[in-house]
Amino acid sequence: MNQSQPFLARVANGSLVIQILIGIVAGIVLASVAPESAVKAGFLGSLFVSALKAVAPVLVFILVASSIANQKKGAHTNMKPIIMLYLFGTLMASLTAVTMSFLFPTHLTLVASATGTTPPEGITEVLNTLLFKIVDNPVNALMTGNFIGILAWAIALGFALHQASEATKQVFHDVSNGITLIVRFVIRLAPIGIFGLVANTFAETGFAALASYGHLLGVLLGSMLIIALVVNPLIVFYKTKSNPYPLVLRCIRESGITAFFTRSSAANIPVNMQLCKDLDLHEDTYSVSIPLGATINMAGAAITITVLTLAAVHTMGVEVDLATAVLLSVVAAVSACGASGVAGGSLLLIPLACSLFGIPNDVAMQVVAVGFIIGVIQDSAETALNSSTDVLFTAAACKAEEAKVANAETAKS
Repeated sequence: MNQSQPFLARVANGSLVIQILIGIVAGIVLASVAPESAVKAGFLGSLFVSALKAVAPVLVFILVASSIANQKKGAHTNMKPIIMLYLFGTLMASLTAVTMSFLFPTHLTLVASATGTTPPEGITEVLNTLLFKIVDNPVNALMTGNFIGILAWAIALGFALHQASEATKQVFHDVSNGITLIVRFVIRLAPIGIFGLVANTFAETGFAALASYGHLLGVLLGSMLIIALVVNPLIVFYKTKSNPYPLVLRCIRESGITAFFTRSSAANIPVNMQLCKDLDLHEDTYSVSIPLGATINMAGAAITITVLTLAAVHTMGVEVDLATAVLLSVVAAVSACGASGVAGGSLLLIPLACSLFGIPNDVAMQVVAVGFIIGVIQDSAETALNSSTDVLFTAAACKAEEAKVANAETAKS
């Protein structure tokens, strides 16, 4: 027992990223050598994702309520510039996807229509769903992982407790610290969980079924890489006036990799909050901006909606003028912000976007079916971009504000 403690301590204190990479390689090897065992190992991945999803709603509710309740009067949280970055980044993603789709047009061989799914009838329904999520019962919001509702109730409770006694505020602060310790423990299990996810994915799906959709995947992933490695760094450089790539690459490495394999922005909220803490960002800011970003910062979803819609347009031979393409970008950006409130996520918003071009719903649903086929890559990359950008834009806004304060103090002295 005594000999095992130093080893466990070394594992606990070791680089999480390196351990995750080892888990990825081990998962691929197991899937190649023993596919049946790899499928069984998928249990570890499901358990890890379930643990993250279980702790995330409680974490967000307690942390946000505690942060607002204990917030000092006159404290600045940088939320306005972060929200502007979220919305601008999502719009730039859809514009980039439009450009890529016209430079490299995709023509699909449509498959059988997706069954058991009901797309929203219009943008009004998407926004309507989003609004009703805000006024959801708090217990139901916690049980179903409705982060818009959780955020709304946590903010309301935080303001209500702002005038409470210091002892009451301290209780919330202590509970917040306790939940954070639980989150750290769950995150340390990421290498084991990702090992199970990778092994199961390679064993059951592989990539043979994706070969015929190589061009479509190329446009999708190319658009996402341009946003992640070109557009986002330019936005961060504009905000911080410094080299953005150390921050960009760290966010991709420590948030994007985990999100890629969990394929859930909600499950990655604890990971992002821990990264924000490691980056020494203000807790009052990231405790709100991270769960909010998991709902409205949807660059990856905007790209998916735009690329697959224009693939349907090119397949059907529909002519697209510049004004309609710009309108598609706006609709995709707005729809993507409401994607988390729609069962099925971004794929089920494709028929809504296709309606702009008069494409029949049955054809649009066939495109949705294609999206499900390539989902093992599309959804993973989409989530990685969405989730890592939440931390990136939060950090950029915080660092820009810190630089402004430091410059003001220097000018005074």
